[in-house]
Amino acid sequence: MLSLRARIFINLLNRSKKKQIKDGRDTIFTLDTSIETFRDSVSKSSKMFGRLSKDIMRKEEEHDGVKCEWLYKSMNPKEKVILYFHGGGYVSGAYEYHSTHVAKWVNTMGINALVFNYRLAPEHPYPAALNDSVKVYESLLEQGYEAHNIVLAGDSAGAGLCLCTLNALKDKNIPLPLCAIAISPWTDLACKGDAYEKNRYTCLSPQDSWTVFSHHYRSGADPENPWISPLYGNLDGLPPIYVTVGSTEIFLDDAIAYTSKVNKAGGEAVLEIGEGLFHCYPMCGKLFPEAQDSLKKIATFIKTCNEQ
Repeated sequence: MLSLRARIFINLLNRSKKKQIKDGRDTIFTLDTSIETFRDSVSKSSKMFGRLSKDIMRKEEEHDGVKCEWLYKSMNPKEKVILYFHGGGYVSGAYEYHSTHVAKWVNTMGINALVFNYRLAPEHPYPAALNDSVKVYESLLEQGYEAHNIVLAGDSAGAGLCLCTLNALKDKNIPLPLCAIAISPWTDLACKGDAYEKNRYTCLSPQDSWTVFSHHYRSGADPENPWISPLYGNLDGLPPIYVTVGSTEIFLDDAIAYTSKVNKAGGEAVLEIGEGLFHCYPMCGKLFPEAQDSLKKIATFIKTCNEQ
């Protein structure tokens, strides 16, 4: 059974959803939906999550032309890093909006994090985001970070991009990271899973936004390209992967199918399904116990990978 705080939080989300419907603000996405308006709404909602704690420091820089931000604590080991891929359907989001979320990782994992602004669709469709991701990873290697000291992590489309980056690194014979963490990953931009219909009304994502975002990002490219949809890749030889997903979201089947395929290929993929929970619930951190517990499990997973 969900904790009281989780139930209260979910109730607040549902009430907000109902109010949006009542006010006519909960629209079904089409190709005519304004991406700029959607980006503005993402920017406004991001301000709800407060400021960074005083013990987290930040520093902006560029890696091979890609704008990045470090979130770090002076006591954390300098040789380790979490490379974080922000979510936003490939059309929105930036490190400015994810700093408070990623700061929870820095505190919980005891590892400094680098968040970066990959280029967004529809202005910059595939392969722009993937190219930027590989650039930043290679830049870390060039700066002296060893692959086994790098953790890839992301949420939603960012988690999917994180997993696509693994496929690209493997194909390019670039040293692979220690492990990867995928929070509610979008692994199939063909959107074939049953959950896209079964959970369309319970998921926090705007209805049909997934098909619109897929269209904008792919820009005519094959959705089953493994550098676009990691589910369709040859998934042998990957580092350990930890995947979390809520049972009420549209990416439920994406997560299940991906972890199953990795394990069948002889890899190690751990799947955590938050029963009754929603899209990217671990990012809520201390707001309710289930989110905090998930972050602790991820921290334990990373620690175990380091010890192997």
